[in-house]
Amino acid sequence: FNNKKKKNSSSKGDVTRPAAMTTKEFIYAQSLSKKPVKGMLTGPVTILNWSFPRKDITRQAQAYQLALALRDEVADLEKAGCRVIQVDEPALREGLPLKKERWASYLDWAVDAFKLATVVAAPATQIVTHLCYSEFADILAAIDGLDADVLTIENSRSGDEMVIALAKYGYARDLGAGVYDVHSPVVPTVEFMKGKVVGQVGTGILKGHPERLWVNPDCGLKTREWAQVLPSLENMVKASAEARAALGV
Repeated sequence: FNNKKKKNSSSKGDVTRPAAMTTKEFIYAQSLSKKPVKGMLTGPVTILNWSFPRKDITRQAQAYQLALALRDEVADLEKAGCRVIQVDEPALREGLPLKKERWASYLDWAVDAFKLATVVAAPATQIVTHLCYSEFADILAAIDGLDADVLTIENSRSGDEMVIALAKYGYARDLGAGVYDVHSPVVPTVEFMKGKVVGQVGTGILKGHPERLWVNPDCGLKTREWAQVLPSLENMVKASAEARAALGV
């Protein structure tokens, strides 16, 4: 992103996206596989909350500017052939105002910013979002309001707390609840991850549609070495197959 400077200003300006940021990497990655490769972007609210917002205009206005820039990136990824685009918003709850009476206003524009960035995608393009560890039970309506096709969450260390909360809420979109902790060097066993999948289904999430439960790690794998990543993923694939057999999916 660039900050396009306004007249008579040497330090700040509106957010712009003068050129595509990730399509080159996507095109190369997709050339290596016949399976769909996800486009990966950070959402507007998380960019805002993890940067240094201006003080002379509202956070809402800045979120919308970021969303418009990301919207162009989503469109360019689609043009490049991308059909699964993940827009992460791990800092969604982090940005809540200290005063609870201001939460609703923040969540309204935060959800709108996400949708502004992603609504350009065609109906056939799958939109995924990701949320990290936090007390997301406080904002389940906002999470639902993002209208992402798939929600992925960090879950392996919480005893399925978030999955249970989503089940009680009646969350009805596809869910990928992490089955192992990527922050640990331990390679999880097939039996352990199979148990996580079966346990998630047991919460009642997705109301008897276990085929809509995604099996994935808690988060990204950049902190791990190949000697940990490859056997962990191999075990995860085996665990998924065994869980399907056990659940009759």
